[in-house]
Amino acid sequence: MSLKLNDKFIWDFWHFEEAGRQHLFFLQADRSIGNPDLRHWNVSVGHAVSQDLRDWTVLGTVFGPSTAPAWDDYTTWTGSVIRAEGRHHLFYTGTCRAENGMRQRIGHAVADSIDGPWERVGDGLALDLDERFYEEYQEGRWHDRALRDPWVLPDKIDGQYHMFYTARRNDGPLYERGVIGHAVSPDLVHWTATAPVYAGGHYGQLEVPQVFERDGRWYCVFCNVAAHWSDAMRAAHHGGVSGTHYLVADHPLGPWAPAPGFLDGDVPCRRYAGKILRDPVTGQDSLLAFLDNGADGAFVGAICDPIPLKRENGLYTLADLSAPA
Repeated sequence: MSLKLNDKFIWDFWHFEEAGRQHLFFLQADRSIGNPDLRHWNVSVGHAVSQDLRDWTVLGTVFGPSTAPAWDDYTTWTGSVIRAEGRHHLFYTGTCRAENGMRQRIGHAVADSIDGPWERVGDGLALDLDERFYEEYQEGRWHDRALRDPWVLPDKIDGQYHMFYTARRNDGPLYERGVIGHAVSPDLVHWTATAPVYAGGHYGQLEVPQVFERDGRWYCVFCNVAAHWSDAMRAAHHGGVSGTHYLVADHPLGPWAPAPGFLDGDVPCRRYAGKILRDPVTGQDSLLAFLDNGADGAFVGAICDPIPLKRENGLYTLADLSAPA
């Protein structure tokens, strides 16, 4: 496997390339916590660099929760990094202890160098939930208030920066409410939520979106688990799988639709929260994901080597369907 830390679980990650260096920012938690399910509540952000997405130099912890009390004093979860407006920008998910981590918000930090240090913009808060479009937390309905995993495009479209994120709409069956949320900003600091760019109907949630363009077609990579598929999707796909798939569109603002099939899934889940990246060795697109269940059923908590992808007629498949975890 490509990136594994002996003393830490690692899972969701985001990528940034600069001057030929491949940067991964990733969620991490000390393996000493024992139960890997506790990692989400004992989290910080790590940073590693590579030339080839295979051999990594770990630079250590670069970001983490604020000092209490604060809106992000409990967790700092998945995000994205861009360079724009003369600086590097980190967008991330935060929760607070006062709400037991149940309500997610999106934060913003900046740095002059990709290597940091990262400083919050004001108190860090960039976007809170807009109930006109998105579901607020209600105990017993869903396990949290989904407003997380921000993915920001580095270039403006129609004079605005665009942010995509995991969210849920206000209406419809429980497992059809998962949407790709959307917000716009003129300056990366002041954000306004808009209606979802993908209005759902297929899944309870679509986690860790990654939005990019290839040859005029747009892709929104996401991950989810079979238990959060709609009844219709599970029926059409033999009960569903857990892993990484994608939406397709002709424009980043949609309309978006799930691609046929499922890109990389299994039950139990082998790999999760994948990203589609250019492999600097082959020059071709590849899939990078964190390793979930190992052969013994235990959580692995590492990131795999690049898995080659094929793209034909605008659709991705694994180049080697027997690729090992």
